[in-house]
Amino acid sequence: MAEDVQKHSVHTLVFRSLKRTHDMFVSDHAKSIAQDEESQKMKMSVKLKADYNAVLHMPVLKEGKDRVSLLAGSMLGNQSYTQPGDDPEYLIAGTHAYPSGPGVALTADTTIHRNPSEGGINSLALVLPPSQARQDVSRTASSVGDIHRHAGGGERSHPQSSSVSLLDGGGTRNAMARKAPTMPKPQWHPPWKLFRVISGHLGWVRSIAVEPGNEWFVTGSADRTIKIWDLASGKLKLSLTGHISTVRGVAVSNRSPYLFSCGEDKQVKCWDLEYNKVIRHYHGHLSAVYDIDLHPTIDVLVTCSRDATARVWDIRSKANVHTLTGHTNTVATVKCQAAEPQIITGSHDSTIRLWDLIAGKTRATLTNHKKSVRTLAMHPRQYTFASGSADNIKQWMFPDGSFIQNLSGHNAIINTMAVNSDGVLVSGADNGTIHMWDWRTGYNFQRIHAAVQPGSLDSESGIFACKFDNSESRLITAEADKTIKVYKEDDTATEETHPINWKPEILKRKRF
Repeated sequence: MAEDVQKHSVHTLVFRSLKRTHDMFVSDHAKSIAQDEESQKMKMSVKLKADYNAVLHMPVLKEGKDRVSLLAGSMLGNQSYTQPGDDPEYLIAGTHAYPSGPGVALTADTTIHRNPSEGGINSLALVLPPSQARQDVSRTASSVGDIHRHAGGGERSHPQSSSVSLLDGGGTRNAMARKAPTMPKPQWHPPWKLFRVISGHLGWVRSIAVEPGNEWFVTGSADRTIKIWDLASGKLKLSLTGHISTVRGVAVSNRSPYLFSCGEDKQVKCWDLEYNKVIRHYHGHLSAVYDIDLHPTIDVLVTCSRDATARVWDIRSKANVHTLTGHTNTVATVKCQAAEPQIITGSHDSTIRLWDLIAGKTRATLTNHKKSVRTLAMHPRQYTFASGSADNIKQWMFPDGSFIQNLSGHNAIINTMAVNSDGVLVSGADNGTIHMWDWRTGYNFQRIHAAVQPGSLDSESGIFACKFDNSESRLITAEADKTIKVYKEDDTATEETHPINWKPEILKRKRF
C-alpha cells in the first residue's frame, strides 16, 4: 500500500533548507577535536619507541637547573612541569651501550628529564675510538668542501667538517681557519670561429638535434617544417612537413630510427625515418609544447609545455605515464638523464625542479633564480648541470641541486646553453651574443656576435638553440635570421697567440 507523501508549502521547505544551510556553514569544522589523554599517552609511547628507541637510555650526567630537556618539551607538549622533589640534580641513566648507573629510563609517563650537555657528549665522543664510518664521513665532508672551494663557492662549504673532526678522537679541537676562496686558474681553450652559414628555412630556426651517428642533424623552425641537413657538407637532405605551427623541439632517438618533434600546435609527433612519415602522436598537452627530450636508457619521452606541466610518455604505447605538475608558469625546458634525478625542468616561474621519474613527484625545487629559467645544460662527464636565466647562469651539483657558483656577465635573455666534455660552456642569448665559459672556474674566455644574414635586420640576431655535434668539434646554432651557423675551434690558435686575460683575485661571490 503506497503511502501519501506529506506536502509542505514552499515557505516551509525554504525555511528547512535555510536551517540546514545555516547548520552546515555556521558550525566550525576547522576547530580541532579535544585531545583524549589516553590516546595521547599511547601515541607518545609509540613515538618514543619508534623514533627515539636508540637514545632512550642516556649516560649518567649531572646537570644544572637551567638545562631543561628539549626532548621532553617537544614530545610532551609545551606545558611547564615541576621537578619531583625539586631536586637540582635529576639523573638520567640506563643500561644502553654506555657505562650503566642508577637512574630512570624514559617512558611515556616520564614528566621531566634533562638532556646531557654538548660538552658532555663531546668529552664522551673523544674517549670513544674513531669508527670507520665516522672517518669516511670526515673524508667525504672535507672533499665536498674542497670541491666547493675549487668551484669558487667556498662560502658554501659545509661546516660539518669541523664538527666531525671534533668527534674523530684525535684531539683536534680547533678547526682550521677557513681561507677566503680564491679562483683557480682557468684551463685554456682555443677560441671558436664561424665556419659555415646554412640557409634554407623561411622562419626563425627554433631547435636543433644531432643524430647519434654524427652524419646529419635536424632543425625545427617557425616555418612549420623540420629539415635534415648533412653535417659534413651542410647540404639539405630532407624536409618534413606536418606541424601546423612553429616547431619548438626536436630529438633523435639513439635506440630506434625515430625522430620526435613538438610544436606550438600542442602536437608531439614521432617520425619513422625509414619511411619519413609520422607514425605516432602523443595527445594531452593543453597548450604549446616548448621542449622535448628522450630518456637515454628507457623508452620514454618527456615534453614540457606552456600549460605549466611536463609530461612523460611511453614511446610505444603513446600512454601519458606521468603528468609532472607543480610549476606555476610555462615550463620552458626539460632534460633527462639515466642517473637520479632522471628529469630536470626549468620554468618561467623562475624555479628549477628535479623530479622522481618513478613516483612522478618533485624531489627538489631550486628557487635561486629571479627571472625565467629558459635553458638547462648537463655536463656530459660530471654529475653537475647549469641553468640559464636573464639574471645569470648558475651551476649546480646533483642529486639535490646544491649550488656551486654563478657565471655572471651575459646580460641578456639566455635562450640556450650547451656544454662539451672539455668543459666549454656556451650560452646563446636573445640579442645574438654567444658567450664561451670555462666550466670549472666560470671564466668567460670568448664573446661572439655573428653578423646577421644579408637582408635581415640587426634586431633579428637572436640565438634560439645551440648544440655540440657528437665529436664536440662543431658547435651548431639556430638563429632568428633564419640561418643555422656552424662554429669550430681555431686550429691555428695557441696559448701564446691567444693568452688567457686572467689574474687571480679574492672572490666576492653571492651566496645564491
